[in-house]
Amino acid sequence: MAAVELILLQRVEKLGQMGDIVKVKPGFARNYLLPQKKALRATKDNRAYFDHRKAQLEAENLKRKEEAERIAERVSGMSVVIIRQAGESGSLYGSVSNRDISDACGQNGLTIDRSQVVLNHPIKTLGLTQVRVVLHPEVSMNVTVNVARSPEEAARQVRGEAVGAAAERDEAPTAESIFDPGAGDQPEIP
Repeated sequence: MAAVELILLQRVEKLGQMGDIVKVKPGFARNYLLPQKKALRATKDNRAYFDHRKAQLEAENLKRKEEAERIAERVSGMSVVIIRQAGESGSLYGSVSNRDISDACGQNGLTIDRSQVVLNHPIKTLGLTQVRVVLHPEVSMNVTVNVARSPEEAARQVRGEAVGAAAERDEAPTAESIFDPGAGDQPEIP
């Protein structure tokens, strides 16, 4: 398949900046960049159109970027708690997805779309996880996701206490604490 030439209308991570002419696979162009209005086909007419509107597009982009920076500054250090059922080992019965995180952020006052949450893989264990939220192609922030079985357990995790199987290992009595060495009747060896 031949690559498709596009003009980027905004910065696209790992691809290019606004105004760059890039070659991408047809499926990526057809299914993502063109429907999301992130690019135009690099035809002669579209190049002239982009050159004509370049200043206006840059001004709009700068305005959206400043707004995103204000939001990121206002909610920096945001932490959300997600309550899930989990086994004794701390493995979740299911997983926490980007939709769950965007819903939890919405309940805490940050309205974001699930596509703005960048998860390399779903969260499948209890604990604290840093998740990147992209507010603008050039502005992102970290949100701490606290996955716990109850609000009390979430509070213990924030304080740094171990929960689940790790807590049981820490609290379990050891053989040395149960048995006193040298105690009891021991036969003397001649």
